[in-house]
Amino acid sequence: MNNARGPLYRYPDEARLGGVCAGLAHYFGLETWLVRVLVVSGILLSGSFFVVAYIALWFILEKAPGTSNGRKEKPIHVKEQVWQSGEPPRQAIHDINSQFDRLEGRLRSLESYVTSTEFQLNRQISRL
Repeated sequence: MNNARGPLYRYPDEARLGGVCAGLAHYFGLETWLVRVLVVSGILLSGSFFVVAYIALWFILEKAPGTSNGRKEKPIHVKEQVWQSGEPPRQAIHDINSQFDRLEGRLRSLESYVTSTEFQLNRQISRL
């Protein structure tokens, strides 16, 4: 995720209601549906605070440059994260297993070095 974030805007072209959730999603680099679920959950759990905050952001935030009020065809975005790319579950599990296998191999080689006489000899030499 990029730490240098730009200004926070509303995105009415991607809006269900005002474009605030779409703007927050763009700002924090999240999926829009995830922000919408979090906002709806917040409204259901806390009530009026999230409703007032949403309406305030709707009036405070400016529209993103190059957006219009009418709906148009959404641009295609290439998703960068593994969980966003729609990788099949079997492939994801295979990738995770291969990472664990590599880590296990490194851990075994580290353990064999630490328990070897070479490590003990190097340790005694470095103490001199």
